[in-house]
Amino acid sequence: MDDLVTSEWLAGCLDDPRLVILDASWHLPGTGRDTAAEFAAGHIPGARFLDLGSFIDPASEVPAAVPTAAQFSERLQQLGIGEGDCVVLYDDSTIRTAARAWFIFRLHGFASVAILDGGLGKWRAEQRPLAAGQPEPREAQVWHPGSGAFATRSKHDLLANLAHHREQAVDARSPGRFAGTDPEPREGMESGHIPGSINLPYSAVLREDGNFKSLDALRSLFTKAGISLDRPVITTCGSGVTAAVVLFALHLTGKTDVALYDGSWAEWGADPLTPKASEGPI
Repeated sequence: MDDLVTSEWLAGCLDDPRLVILDASWHLPGTGRDTAAEFAAGHIPGARFLDLGSFIDPASEVPAAVPTAAQFSERLQQLGIGEGDCVVLYDDSTIRTAARAWFIFRLHGFASVAILDGGLGKWRAEQRPLAAGQPEPREAQVWHPGSGAFATRSKHDLLANLAHHREQAVDARSPGRFAGTDPEPREGMESGHIPGSINLPYSAVLREDGNFKSLDALRSLFTKAGISLDRPVITTCGSGVTAAVVLFALHLTGKTDVALYDGSWAEWGADPLTPKASEGPI
């Protein structure tokens, strides 16, 4: 299974007992959207609700941190996902949250996981079937987490990187937030960006229809943004969600030396001691 699958491919695999489809939708606060209610109202047949908003480590000091290996295993057991299963993730979110879920799966060593290109929006646009209500529970399985293909970076790592610049920091937020000319959505949060980071809004890696751009287009995009595909990259954003979209796009081009700053600006911007750069008043 490829890392990115089409709606045509998925439609032909709905009856595969080894395939688990997960709705990984999550929406920014203030949108008024209820992910659980929307899932119950209409989802891809056979899909299960991941509840990405609760797929975190609540004990971590990092805001909305990725779940621990034990928490990841527990959620998979609840969903009935085990060894030999393949997972396809999709979302119906403007911030493409399936990429965050994909990163979590790969972080904990679950390699047979893919993202549905275009998400639920494309599925609906093609007038493909939807199901309502809740699926029948799957029998609980056992999953043993292992070493993943990717890693997270901490605030300490980013501070150290300011000195040696071994890794390129790429910020997936909007140009206005990156420049510090637009206010942060979190009340009282300082504006700006991590010094030395490169701005590449997550939306730039997507086509207008929500699909990911071609590999050639992605490589050209990264190069024009000043990102060297020959050097390691740390992706960051507001809270570690859209950073995963850029990380996934980098992965599609063949890069494996990519990590995600999980705390992102929610952590960096909240710390008065971290250095901040901007093109406007902070």
